[in-house]
Amino acid sequence: EVQLVESGGGLVQAGGSLRLSCAASGFTYNNYAIGWFRQAPGKEREGVSSISMSDGSTSSADSVKGRFIISRDNAKNTVYLQMNSLKPEDTAVYYCAAALRVIIPTMDLGVYDYWGQGTQVTVSS
Repeated sequence: EVQLVESGGGLVQAGGSLRLSCAASGFTYNNYAIGWFRQAPGKEREGVSSISMSDGSTSSADSVKGRFIISRDNAKNTVYLQMNSLKPEDTAVYYCAAALRVIIPTMDLGVYDYWGQGTQVTVSS
């Protein structure tokens, strides 16, 4: 059974940093992608960053490029999202998700099969 567990959220001042972790279990091979998404109150869920667990290639939304870094540790089946220079508009619940039918990074919500429970990130001004 595939399970995804996020951790690392919290409250931080603008300009600060947080590192989110997504621990994945239940995978037999590394032929899948992990994505980070976020949803702010009253807004639709949006893609933040994605990584191929196969070759480590990544993709990120323009709004976070240069500030957020996604990485993986295949030995631990864990994906990290290092968030730097945080802004109040980054405040949201952050979710990680796994796409079993693709091995390239993608932020198309429709291809993701499993989702974590989410972790709250709040950035104060």
